[in-house]
Amino acid sequence: MVLDEAVAEISRSRTIMAQPQAIWDVLADFGTLSSWADGVDHSCLLHHGPDGAAVGTTRRVQLGRRALVERITECTPPVTLGYDVEGLPPRLRTVANRWTLRPRGETTAVTLTSTVDIGGGPVALAAEWVVCRRMAAASDSMLDGLARATEDTHD
Repeated sequence: MVLDEAVAEISRSRTIMAQPQAIWDVLADFGTLSSWADGVDHSCLLHHGPDGAAVGTTRRVQLGRRALVERITECTPPVTLGYDVEGLPPRLRTVANRWTLRPRGETTAVTLTSTVDIGGGPVALAAEWVVCRRMAAASDSMLDGLARATEDTHD
C-alpha cells in the first residue's frame, strides 16, 4: 500500500490460468459484474460512452442497500480498464479501480489497483488507509470471482 499527501493506493494481483483476451472479455462486458463478482447483488449498464466508446460508459452496481455508479475512465484492450466509483460517502473525494492484464505464457497476471483520495492531513491519511484495507479485501474477492469466470476447469 502506498500513502502520500495526495492519495492512497493499494494493489492486489493474481495469476489466472487463462489468456488475456478471455479475461478481457469478462471485464469489458461492463454491465455483467454481478454474474462473476461475489457480493454484487445486481449490475447493469446505464449509458455507453460517446459514440459507443468504452470511455464514459457507466454501470450501476448494487451492493446490499448501497447503489454505486462506476464510470470508465481508461480503456486499452486487452491490457487496462480503469473506472471511477461514484455514490460512496461524500468524504471519499475520489475512489477508482484499475485492472491491468499481463500475459505470462499460458497464464495472465491480473492486477487490480484501488486509489482513494479523502484529502490532506493525518486524519484523512488514516481514513484512506482504512478504506484501502477494505478495498483490498473486495479486490481479492473480485480477483477470485474473475478467476472462477475465466479459468478452464474442464479436464
